[in-house]
Amino acid sequence: MAKQEMQKLAKETAIYGASSIVGKFLNWLLVPLYTYVLESSGEYGIVTNLYAWTALLLVILTYGMETGFFRFANKRREEADRVYSTALTSVFTTSLLSAVCCVAFARPIAHAMGYGSHPEFIAMMAVIVSMDAFGSIPFAYLRYKNRPVKFAALKLFMIAVNIAFNLFFLVACPWIATKNAALIDWFYDPGYGVGYVFVSNLISTTLVTLALLPEVFRVKFNFDGALLQRMLRYSLPLLILGIAGIMNQTVDKIIFPFLMDDQAEAQTQLGIYGACFKVAMVMMMFTQAFRYAYEPFIFAKHRDKNSKEAYADAMKYFVLFSFLIFLGMVFYLDLLKYLIRSDYWEGLRVVPIVLWSYIFQGVFFNLSLWYKLLDKTMYGAWFSILGVVITLAVNVAFVPRYGYMASAWASFACYSVMMLVSYFFGQKYMPIRYDLKSMGLYLVLTLALFGASFLVQADSMPVNLAYRTALLAVFIVVLIKRDFPLSALLRRKRP
Repeated sequence: MAKQEMQKLAKETAIYGASSIVGKFLNWLLVPLYTYVLESSGEYGIVTNLYAWTALLLVILTYGMETGFFRFANKRREEADRVYSTALTSVFTTSLLSAVCCVAFARPIAHAMGYGSHPEFIAMMAVIVSMDAFGSIPFAYLRYKNRPVKFAALKLFMIAVNIAFNLFFLVACPWIATKNAALIDWFYDPGYGVGYVFVSNLISTTLVTLALLPEVFRVKFNFDGALLQRMLRYSLPLLILGIAGIMNQTVDKIIFPFLMDDQAEAQTQLGIYGACFKVAMVMMMFTQAFRYAYEPFIFAKHRDKNSKEAYADAMKYFVLFSFLIFLGMVFYLDLLKYLIRSDYWEGLRVVPIVLWSYIFQGVFFNLSLWYKLLDKTMYGAWFSILGVVITLAVNVAFVPRYGYMASAWASFACYSVMMLVSYFFGQKYMPIRYDLKSMGLYLVLTLALFGASFLVQADSMPVNLAYRTALLAVFIVVLIKRDFPLSALLRRKRP
């Protein structure tokens, strides 16, 4: 690949990656708002449950057509507009049918899910996920046309509008109601609470869908049924992989209310679990950032004779910085807990478990390079399906007795097994000499420092934080001494 093409790839990767990470961070900031403003953790449990459903439904409603569009549009560039029109028509039709069916049967669906008094929640989320699915194709078209700035701007616009309306309905309106209720009582219901979370999302998604219409009508309508059949044959197998992948992340939150007899208690526990799970998402954001940089890197380095050494180094430094983030978060959890309201704090014990799950997920992603480079992607599907089986089994067996702690350990078990299985298969098909000795040493050090953090439990928060800061400093000193020696860095800077 020419130098200019690599520079272009790096620039676009940075824009796509930054917009995704910034977007996730901004959405993450809604968690403190919801936990402090919503009346109970049970209301946040509704948010956690319904958004888990929408994540799964979005994968189903796009059914791999984004990837299919890229595959066929690049196969014959002169037919790209026909591919785009065909994919857009297909996803629009299925999304519209889905929305119509869900809205028509919103009441029985809501009753089956335990939201019988609010069928409009189901209707709103059905319309939202249908518009998101439809919008995925124009967004893919923007990427195909190398327009990352507009792509990122629209994504961030949607998030900004969503946050703005959340603040308006959940913070501004209650304040206005205490000062001059007549200004807003024609549209605002103080008792609607969590419903405004979905109203805000509906507004933001609708506005972005309207903003995408110029891209929808940019090409002439040219639907090709035969082409669609070929695209579906290519894309539908990806649907299986996509469903398995998203279920590993969401199935515990989907099935949780069905695993407990007391529905009110189930929603309360799910709200606590969902909020504390979100606290740990800093690790996921690091993994996401690494992924955007790493995936282009592995394909660019594939033909390099030193590629395996580079992959091994990338794995090592990912693990090292993951351990550093883990220690930073668990050592300062006494401060981070103020991100959520005090009645959620009992769930903070899941944070270390969830952090390890994210680390395993990141290592699994690093290990996935072997089946991507060797075109053995079905192994990725099998590993993901194995993860789903483990997650389901642990949740079904233990949630009725142990509540959300079982869900946290299910995630831990899922990703740890997927990581180990992928490693052993990878060593068979594409052996890479990872620096297991160094990573093992840092693992032992991380666990030792984590254990040592419990030795001092003073009544004074400053004392506890000072002690844990000293423990974190030990890790950083070892890290610098062994792998980032300052003397070597200084020598590199000298002319």
